[in-house]
Amino acid sequence: MLVCLTGCFAACNKNEAFETYDPAPQFTIDTTAIRAFINANNIQAVKDQSGVFYQIIEPGTGSISYTNNTRITADYEGRLLNGTIFDSSKGNPITFTLGGIIAGWQIGIPKIQKGGKIRLIIPSYYGYGNTAQGTSIPANSILDFNITLTEVSN
Repeated sequence: MLVCLTGCFAACNKNEAFETYDPAPQFTIDTTAIRAFINANNIQAVKDQSGVFYQIIEPGTGSISYTNNTRITADYEGRLLNGTIFDSSKGNPITFTLGGIIAGWQIGIPKIQKGGKIRLIIPSYYGYGNTAQGTSIPANSILDFNITLTEVSN
């Protein structure tokens, strides 16, 4: 009987590890932190219906209709809200396929065209969620990107 009970408890603990992550509470925390950040820094950001905040600095020119296969070339810098730079193209634009980048970029990039500049402040859900990215991006990190779109093509 003791062996059976031990097995039942072990099975219960094992199932807890497979529960799905509920991002809703973290999304609320992120949104509150982003609002405080943009107010404290006087950033004229708009909240997209998705929850990503953005500031169009320069709209760019063109009429590309974005798809997941759209190739974008961007010069960018990514920071945490504390100002720590975690990634940068360092003046050497990098090419991506829109469907192959984080959801926050997929939401924000189509708001501008070639030559456009945008600031994206991305809740963790649209970045890397509750998964740390090495030592530079902790789990549940809000991401703050300045992006210049140097090329766009379908």
